[in-house]
Amino acid sequence: METYPVLYSFRRCPYAMRARLAISQANIKCELREVVLKDKPESMLLLSDKGTVPVLLTSEKKVIEQSIDVMRWALNINDPDEWCNEDESQSQYLIDYNDNEFKHFLDRYKYHVGYPEHSQEYYRENAESFLKLIEKQLSENKGVALLGNKISFVDMAIFPFIRQFAMVDLDWFKASPYDLLKKWFSNIEKTDLFQGCMKKYDQWLPEQSPVYFPAI
Repeated sequence: METYPVLYSFRRCPYAMRARLAISQANIKCELREVVLKDKPESMLLLSDKGTVPVLLTSEKKVIEQSIDVMRWALNINDPDEWCNEDESQSQYLIDYNDNEFKHFLDRYKYHVGYPEHSQEYYRENAESFLKLIEKQLSENKGVALLGNKISFVDMAIFPFIRQFAMVDLDWFKASPYDLLKKWFSNIEKTDLFQGCMKKYDQWLPEQSPVYFPAI
């Protein structure tokens, strides 16, 4: 009987989202286990004690715990649009900025009630430093992508976090001056790839029949 990689995921988590985007792009069939973060399955915690998604168990029983590593694993198997054919140093710089400084202020912007040291506007203004950098990158590439003339690995690694930022106050985001970023955001959001990755699934339970992703 054929065995498939097992992916523990959560629909709205930007880390899990970037992993699903790459897996779907690579068209790798996985058994999807949708996690409720307040009720994490024991089987996931036994694989990875970090307690966050995504967690991938490959068919060879290798555990991959970090979202960027899941992306690279998938695209190393199949990269039909050559997402990985980009300047790796530039890509890594943007991803590091996204995953560290931007995510720091994004969390405080979104959950500002838990961070009363500063106002929500303060956290948003600090997060905007990254939006300005993204706008600049897009302006150098005709507004199409962050690096070069087509969407690539770095765009899909960063997009879910920009989406999370936008959804905190969508009216503010729509009125913001980052026109290239907003167009880039909208173009990715409308793709069949993204829409397919955002399909809703019920919480995974050990006794249920397998659910596969991407849905064919």
